[in-house]
Amino acid sequence: MIDTHSHIYSEEFDADSDYVIQSAKSAGVEHIILPNVDKDSLPRLLELVAQHPNYCYPCIGIHPTSIDADFETELKWVKSELDNPNYIALGEIGIDLHWDKTYFEEQKIAFAQQIEWALAYKLPVIIHVRDSFRETMTLLDAFKNKGLEGVFHSFTGSVDEAKEIIDFGGFKLGINGIVTFKNSGLAQVLEHIELEHILLETDSPYLTPTPHRGKRNESSYIKLICDKLALVYKTHPEEIDIITTENALKLFRKIQFKKQLSDFLL
Repeated sequence: MIDTHSHIYSEEFDADSDYVIQSAKSAGVEHIILPNVDKDSLPRLLELVAQHPNYCYPCIGIHPTSIDADFETELKWVKSELDNPNYIALGEIGIDLHWDKTYFEEQKIAFAQQIEWALAYKLPVIIHVRDSFRETMTLLDAFKNKGLEGVFHSFTGSVDEAKEIIDFGGFKLGINGIVTFKNSGLAQVLEHIELEHILLETDSPYLTPTPHRGKRNESSYIKLICDKLALVYKTHPEEIDIITTENALKLFRKIQFKKQLSDFLL
């Protein structure tokens, strides 16, 4: 399995990050992808990657809730970081209108600019959407048929929204612990979506799956998400593992390249 979205570099894991990584490996997690939040979060992210090379993979980007009046300075910083070939995606980027709409226009500008860079550097995008589905799809219209690829992180939408994303082309749906929540309705939506469009993620330390809700989430809990999807799709967890891992490796191609290079050097 691949945890395609985890923030285990955050302060919540300071006391036991090595244990959390080992638990993930023991649970069958082959790789963990680490989306960035802003300039302040990056040093911690890169430190974890340095400690666990070829296991944890870094992304670069500005989370929409980190966008403020000084967003242009932050964007210049992202651009300077893109010369680092180790980043495997632009993320976490997007539009968030849940908490505050003050910087909605700035969020749109920053989102569009980072998509432009993703295309220029041939990197997939990890998109954050919260109370902003229509706004996000409207902005993405300008990039249709340009080869844009990525994942709609923490997908919780309707069947129609899922199909709209799929029909756009190039995008997967990131499914996390929300699918295990009794009243989320996500399992019923996924019954209409083929597995080829699905990625596994945890969003650790957030969105902890049942039966651990209310506690800190971690990458090893991705097995609970895998098991739930096996019930949804009426198959074995092994098939969910195989298909979603293949989906992730096709999207995040740098992981596959680094694996092949590592095997060659060995």
